[in-house]
Amino acid sequence: MPNRTKYDLEASLKKLLLQKPLDRITISDLTADCGISRMAFYYHFKDIYDLVEWVCLEDAARALQGKKTYDTWQEGLEQIFEAVLANRPFILNVYRSVSREQIENYLFQLTRALIRGVVEENADAERLTEEEKTFIADFYKYSFVGVMLDWVRTGMREDYHEITERISTVMRGNIANSIRNFLSDASR
Repeated sequence: MPNRTKYDLEASLKKLLLQKPLDRITISDLTADCGISRMAFYYHFKDIYDLVEWVCLEDAARALQGKKTYDTWQEGLEQIFEAVLANRPFILNVYRSVSREQIENYLFQLTRALIRGVVEENADAERLTEEEKTFIADFYKYSFVGVMLDWVRTGMREDYHEITERISTVMRGNIANSIRNFLSDASR
C-alpha cells in the first residue's frame, strides 16, 4: 500500500530529526529505518525536501479538518499552532536547517486553506474575482505566517492561545470589511 510507505517515511523523518539535523539525514538513513529500498523512497519522493514538503501538507490537512469557516477559523488557527507545537523538533530542526523561504512555505501551506476558506465563505454571494479573493487571502496569510515565524524563532515559548486571541481581536470583521472595500471600489 503506497500511502503506508509515505507515512512510514514521515514517521522515520520525524524520529531521525530528534537525533540529528535535517541536512545530516540521508535517504539511506530513512530507508534503513523504514526497512524499505531506496527505489521505494524514489517511487514516492524525488528527495528529502520533497518528503519534508509532503509532511507539511499532511500536517496542514490534519490540523484543519473542517475548521475553515468564519465561525471556526480561530479554532483552526489554534489547531495550526498545536500542529506546529506537536511537531516542535521537526519544525525547529527544519527552521535551523533550511532557508527561511522553505519554513515560510511550510507555514503558508498550513494557513492557506484556512484563510482561503474564510474568504470564500464571506465572498460567496459577492462579485469578487478570483484574483481579488486570492489577494485578500494572501494578505491575511502573510500576517499569520509572520506572527508564527516570530513564535517559532523564539522557540515557541509564548502561549499560542494568547497569540490566537490577539489575532482574533485584530481580525474581527476585517475579512468581511476587506471584501466590502473591494466591492465598493469596483462599483465606482
